[in-house]
Amino acid sequence: MSQINPFEPIGHESLSDAVVEQIENMIVDGILKEGRRLPSERELAMMMGVSRPKIREALHILEERGLVTVRHGEGAFIAALTGTALSPAMLGLYARHSEAFFDYLEYRREQEAFASRLAAQRATVADKERIIEIMNVLQQSWEDDDLETSQEADFQFHQAITDASQNTTLIHMMASIYDLTRSRIFFNRDFLRSIDGSGRSLLDQHLEIGQAVLDGDAVRADKAARNHLDFVEKSVRFGQEQKQREAKAIKRRQFSR
Repeated sequence: MSQINPFEPIGHESLSDAVVEQIENMIVDGILKEGRRLPSERELAMMMGVSRPKIREALHILEERGLVTVRHGEGAFIAALTGTALSPAMLGLYARHSEAFFDYLEYRREQEAFASRLAAQRATVADKERIIEIMNVLQQSWEDDDLETSQEADFQFHQAITDASQNTTLIHMMASIYDLTRSRIFFNRDFLRSIDGSGRSLLDQHLEIGQAVLDGDAVRADKAARNHLDFVEKSVRFGQEQKQREAKAIKRRQFSR
């Protein structure tokens, strides 16, 4: 399969400014996300049809604007642009006060329903191909009982749906929110599987969201996303209640001796 050039050749009248503009547009559109390593100067020069000095000049401008970080010996990387949704201190506070988790879920429910609805309306052929690929990984990792691959595919799936919304603000904001999920501050996905039993419910929920987007059914996609987050909330509440019951049972047993 031939490699697709994501960059466009630059006309001779624009050069470094046009390079800067193109990379900035790709950052805004969520194509180049923070932490992503850019191709080398030589590769960028070939892709865009300009000289390496002009590429170097453009990268210098982007670095001055805080959009790119150049690490000598490693290359140029998209800088951290959105930061983290919450500070480490706030994350710790949320972890100690479980009710805050449900505010986080409430926010995710609305944003992911919105993203799924837009994705069903706006997803391109490339977006759909990416979603199908991840859905296949989710299915296969469930069949193989490969928890690590399944978890990573879960993260990628939600990001792919958000990317397909084509809403740049949503793409960048949710990327920061998903960092919370990756951090496992609030809950471990393995815990949800234990509530679910085999993890089949989680798989089916993801497949339903994905298929609704593929079918272009905005109403169904919105509902599927809400149902998924409702399941997460219900499962976590059940787990918390079960933990409280077990703690009380242990205390009763100690005082009944």
